[in-house]
Amino acid sequence: MNPILHTGAAVVALMAGASHVYAADDATANHAEMDFIDISMERIQVIGKATDRKHVIGSATRLSAEDLEIFKYQDINRVLRLVPGVNLQEEDGYGLRPNIGLRGSGVERSAKITLMEDGVLIAPAPYASPSAYYFPTAGRMEAVEVRKGSAAVKFGPRSVGGAVNLVSRSIPEEFGGFANLSIGSDGLRTLHGVAGGTGKNVAGVVEVFDSNNDGFKSLPNGADTGYDIEDYLAKLRLFTDENAAIHQALEIKLTKTDGDSNETYLGLTDADFEADPYQRYVASELDNIDTEHEQVQLTYELQLENGLEMVTTAYRNEFKRDWFKFHDLKNTVGEGCNKGQFVLDNPVTCATELSWLRGDADSAEGAIRIRHNARSYVSKGIQSVIAIPFTSGNVVHDLELSARYHEDYEDRLQYNEQYTVVGGSLQYASETSLGSAGNRVVSANAWAFYAQDTISFGKWTIVPGIRFESIELNRSDWAGDDPNRSGAENARETTSVNTFVPGLGIKYEVNKNLTLTGGIFKGFNPPGAGNPDAQEEKSLNFEFGAIYDNNGAYFEGMAFYSDYSNILGTCTAAVGCSDAEIGDQFNGGKARIMGLELIAGYTAEFQGGWQLPLYVNYTFTDAEFRTDFEDSFWGDVTKGDEFPYLSRHQLTVSTGVNNDNFSSVLQANYVSATRVTAGSGGIASGDRVDGRLIFDLAAQYQISEAITLFATIDNLFDKKYSVARRPIGLLPGKPRTWVSGIKFTF
Repeated sequence: MNPILHTGAAVVALMAGASHVYAADDATANHAEMDFIDISMERIQVIGKATDRKHVIGSATRLSAEDLEIFKYQDINRVLRLVPGVNLQEEDGYGLRPNIGLRGSGVERSAKITLMEDGVLIAPAPYASPSAYYFPTAGRMEAVEVRKGSAAVKFGPRSVGGAVNLVSRSIPEEFGGFANLSIGSDGLRTLHGVAGGTGKNVAGVVEVFDSNNDGFKSLPNGADTGYDIEDYLAKLRLFTDENAAIHQALEIKLTKTDGDSNETYLGLTDADFEADPYQRYVASELDNIDTEHEQVQLTYELQLENGLEMVTTAYRNEFKRDWFKFHDLKNTVGEGCNKGQFVLDNPVTCATELSWLRGDADSAEGAIRIRHNARSYVSKGIQSVIAIPFTSGNVVHDLELSARYHEDYEDRLQYNEQYTVVGGSLQYASETSLGSAGNRVVSANAWAFYAQDTISFGKWTIVPGIRFESIELNRSDWAGDDPNRSGAENARETTSVNTFVPGLGIKYEVNKNLTLTGGIFKGFNPPGAGNPDAQEEKSLNFEFGAIYDNNGAYFEGMAFYSDYSNILGTCTAAVGCSDAEIGDQFNGGKARIMGLELIAGYTAEFQGGWQLPLYVNYTFTDAEFRTDFEDSFWGDVTKGDEFPYLSRHQLTVSTGVNNDNFSSVLQANYVSATRVTAGSGGIASGDRVDGRLIFDLAAQYQISEAITLFATIDNLFDKKYSVARRPIGLLPGKPRTWVSGIKFTF
């Protein structure tokens, strides 16, 4: 079998035999013959579909459309299981608001990674408030790219862990498309359709993704606990003739996503979880998040005959949300029992309050406080990258120069409603004034520049690069009874950051089958707005690995080491911080993270066109603090304590059988136990999220060129397991769920 294009293609080739595979020479030929528009678009992607994995310095994975087609996952958490070095904390069972970290960087709302769609920052306010309460719909993506290591410095501002890029639907070369219709457990109904094509000088595509279900958790009143997502995309591209001396293209991309989910932060006590992990308390029966996201992106591409390329993108993202969810308790009886987490941790001391949450007893008047966590965001900017390929003797250069100007803000205007538990249900009691639970704006503007040169000579490739970030962050608060903000503004001290982020990657091609790669780079995460005492997060990072590819056998190993001079913690409601601390940041001082990422696979071939693929993906991560301190985010930390919510071992194994018309894949995913707070030694039961081993099964049968039947089962053996103890109590993983459907291709 030919060498695999890159790690993402490896997943498919080794799991289902469904992806394209290329020899290195074939990949080079394809790149040369590729339409100029696609070549230019490669510049703003993390990896790019035309890139041979051997030619990428450091750690890189691209999950292609064929990869994503196997299980048709709508949950980004399950998608990213296929990528080594990714840390995940599940929350709602569907991956609607994921918590993603890379190489131990921290998972809280994916705030410590550079998150993009089509090479453009996509978090609601990536500088001012990077917590990703919006995440692109994984089910409509054509590819998912993950870049870690030395070459990730070009994808700032957050370079400690790396970058995740979601790649939206590309415009097909010929008119065509598909329609997926599927149904499943808990009333799941999904429609996914695409149509588009390319003419002489114009091309376009439209996409619809509509999915909803009733949820796998149950409320005493039988109310819906599921979600409804409507996601629309349109692209229009104008371009010059193929034989034009100067190739140019202009593409406009429009997306609109409306989401509605009846999700809560309120989990369960250990005893209630043991009795029924999928139950929800009465206090959460009104919890709901309503979201709207709109994106406009305009991209101009230029390519000259001498190979010079330029891609310039202007973008604007708007996001609005109102998460109406349980916040805390009022008029309590037990000492300290006003906080939900304290109640669940102390069910005896707070027996009365726990009975209110459950709905077992009538509560004090207005005892259940529910907050309108209403926020609006705008993120906009313009970025440009210029590529200048040239040679100097026998040395080949690919020089990239880039600049970006970016602005974003988050606007909070929040208030509370109080409810009384009466007869096992919530009754409205009162509400506070608009702005009383948060009335502030945080904003940022930033310039970013990078220069990177890919220098190739003989068997060596060296990639020096440097990034410069100049960031200004501001926060202003107003009185809780001043929703019009006509009174005095309480502006906090402006935070300014100017920093250089250098990196160096090296690759040596030992022979046609074995490649060595490594690098060293500075990790950087900026502090948040309104935190004058918070220092930027900085680390010195090293990596070294090898890639082996020979006749269908594939292996990749990468060791990494991150030495933090300062690690930051940010208080959010998602991690259970109190009102007074939301948005505050804390310096954690020195820390160390090291680990190992492994991928291996082989596909055995038999007569009759049958294949039996095997794929293994393993990550080992070891992290510890190297400073004694105490704060509201990390807690009481002693030097040598391990990180919270960071699994030491993660393993994904897949195998199956397939031929030209049929494929079946069984996937096993193991995640070791994690601790909830920093600590060392054995993990106490109340501070522990147990490890789990989960199996997923997928099968599909192609009836004809136009019709394919498919079915999947997630959590095949219906294992009951917890995924977190935050924000409030134990939260369950998704039970066994099935999906079946039909795909029409035209």
